[in-house]
Amino acid sequence: MSIPAPTTMGPPGHITSAQEPYPSPASLASATTTHRQGRFEISTRKLPISKAGPIDAMAADVGIPIPEMIFGDNLVAVAHAPSGWRIEFTARDALDAVDKTGESMLQVSYARDWSATREISGVKEVVKPFDWSYSTTYRGTVAAAEGSGEAANGERRRTSFVDEDPAAGGSGRQIPLELLKRRDPILFFDDVMLYESELDDNGISVLSVKTRVHERRMLLLARLFMRLDNVLVRIRDTRVYVDFATDEVMREYTAREASFEDIKRGLLMSGLRPDEITVALRDANKVAELRELKVVDYKMESVSLATS
Repeated sequence: MSIPAPTTMGPPGHITSAQEPYPSPASLASATTTHRQGRFEISTRKLPISKAGPIDAMAADVGIPIPEMIFGDNLVAVAHAPSGWRIEFTARDALDAVDKTGESMLQVSYARDWSATREISGVKEVVKPFDWSYSTTYRGTVAAAEGSGEAANGERRRTSFVDEDPAAGGSGRQIPLELLKRRDPILFFDDVMLYESELDDNGISVLSVKTRVHERRMLLLARLFMRLDNVLVRIRDTRVYVDFATDEVMREYTAREASFEDIKRGLLMSGLRPDEITVALRDANKVAELRELKVVDYKMESVSLATS
């Protein structure tokens, strides 16, 4: 199966104001690459950092300040064409899943008070409490077209995830990692950034989505990597696995964390030199391999989109 070449955008049109929405609907469409495999369509879109107008609108919409680097027009989506079922990952919805109560707020290592005020250029700015580490619990936005539960032949198809936890009556199945370890040809791959923050020079918080498509199956990984220097490291992974033969989708969410010192110790014990540890602390893939990270939340779900 041939893969359509990624579509690139031409020069942007004339921007007369920093508040002007960008890009246009036509530009969004032209910047979106779609790969079709079986009865599924996998779409990705990568565009520059959002401009001031869209950023202000998003902040007002979600109710919290926006990270310094926000890619509000970026997208990763997996859609089942026959049913209209779809799961997508966007920066806006990810930020909307950040805690806005202040209950999850972390303190920087030198104990500045983030809960009430920030000092900006000598002026105190009152801010609403929120998880300023942007540790979202986002697992994707799921949508199903109206009437999608019924196929053309009148048979029914389930379009919502069900819990696979045995305690909830589920089967206890897991994503078949052994199948994903096969050296099957990769038909489509992309890596899409949704947002990144340096946490006012106190660490990093970044959310990105990778997707890898093979002939019979695909895997999507949405990873939140948050490092608060001298305090805490978090990795929150959402994996979406699709079996193209059975039209089954599995979604696994795993949240892990460890103290900053435990992570540094783990990197040192892995054989890295002290100067290499500084670089490794910015590498989510390197940190994710460490056994020091402990699971604090886990959920496995599945949905079969085949008719029954």
